Amino acid sequence: MPEPSWISLLPPLLAIALAIGTRQVYLSLAAGVWLGYTILAGWNPLTGLGDAIQACVDVMADAGNSRVLLFTLVIGALIATVEVLGGVRGFVNWVETRGLVTDPRGARLLAFATGVVIFIESNITVLIAGAVARPLFDRHNRSREMLAYIIDSTSAAVCILIPLNAWGAYVLVLLAESGGVENPLGLFISAIPLNFYAIAAVLLAGFVATTGWAVGPMKRAEERAASGLRFDEGAEPMVDEAALIPEPVGTIPPRAFNMLLPLGAMVLMMPLALLITGDGDLREGSGSTSVLWAVLTGLAIAWILALAQKAIQVEKLTSVGLKGAGGMLGMALILLLALALGGVARELGAGLYVAGIVADRLHPAVLLPLVFVTGAFVSFSTGTSWGTFAIMVPIAVPAAAAMGLPLAPFLAAALAGGIFGDHASPISDTTIMSSLAAATDHIAHVRTQLPYALLASGVAVIGFFVTGMLI
Repeated sequence: MPEPSWISLLPPLLAIALAIGTRQVYLSLAAGVWLGYTILAGWNPLTGLGDAIQACVDVMADAGNSRVLLFTLVIGALIATVEVLGGVRGFVNWVETRGLVTDPRGARLLAFATGVVIFIESNITVLIAGAVARPLFDRHNRSREMLAYIIDSTSAAVCILIPLNAWGAYVLVLLAESGGVENPLGLFISAIPLNFYAIAAVLLAGFVATTGWAVGPMKRAEERAASGLRFDEGAEPMVDEAALIPEPVGTIPPRAFNMLLPLGAMVLMMPLALLITGDGDLREGSGSTSVLWAVLTGLAIAWILALAQKAIQVEKLTSVGLKGAGGMLGMALILLLALALGGVARELGAGLYVAGIVADRLHPAVLLPLVFVTGAFVSFSTGTSWGTFAIMVPIAVPAAAAMGLPLAPFLAAALAGGIFGDHASPISDTTIMSSLAAATDHIAHVRTQLPYALLASGVAVIGFFVTGMLI
């Protein structure tokens, strides 16, 4: 790896600038990957191009990455199958007939509650919450940008506050590998109430869902939606809704349990899979394997329900599944490019360069809030919270131990910084997934969500500053 320098930041910064300026997310990510490998190739653009292509191939060569990409396609198949069974419409009808959702506030609260309850993995959270709430938002003339914000704010932020999921398993592995941590699970649990950004983001989303508070670009989006316009002029959703959510089969009446049973099986399978893959130890379980097993279990239950009701044949189920998976191909490509960009950013030492600058120039008394700010910048630049965790946790936790300071606040600050980028960066997979799940324009989602993310980050900075003064 070359010596980290300011040049290490160019690839993620180029991807962010192009994504915001051109709205071409695919090309922006690809340009960042190309520039990164061009730098590694001694600024030879042709060699850099070849290396960038190979890097994308290498992404798929990693078993964990392949499972994530496969999960992306399977979740599309699951959502499409559940919709064909009338599960989503049945659930929407069920909540409406009972007077649970009769106005825009009810639609927002349903999206919020769905995001909080389904905490297995951030991408599953946003896809399910989007599928359930999008018809209600459209029916009540609420903006899809608001929907994207709510489901985005209840995805990664909720997942990092709960140990019993893929996120918790990943953090425990990082802590175990950092050295000097005798009880990783206990440390992680102690850090949860100090994760001020994640807590602030969830509480703010709950407040917005309850009150409908819209500010800045979000206020304009809500006013546009209220007038009957679904998108701004020139904007368009990132996903083909017809491919992702097909029309239900006419002979199957909408039934809520056609959605609730597959999702319930998926939720229950996650901790079981972590136990199996970890040989009885949740901390040792494979997050990517468990998530894939969980969603495959949900898909299997959906197929069993379809065949048991004798209203749809295997051939049709296969066609629906492939069509749903096809609707997620764009997202799979973005994930692949995002993983490649995160890889070249790590190879260039982008995160280490930023972390080194902060650690070398700051007094320990103000280090805690700056761990959050550094992690936030790294995650925003790279678009990956897990990559940021991998950089910041091995730096922050041992540094706190070396200074004789409590470990939990520094772990919380490192995790909170990673969540900010996952929530706010235009090249984050969760941000992109939220745009897809809400079927809205991606850059419109980023612009409308950013003021809320910055507000939550301000609360986090204050929280970490006060904590740093007390320890």
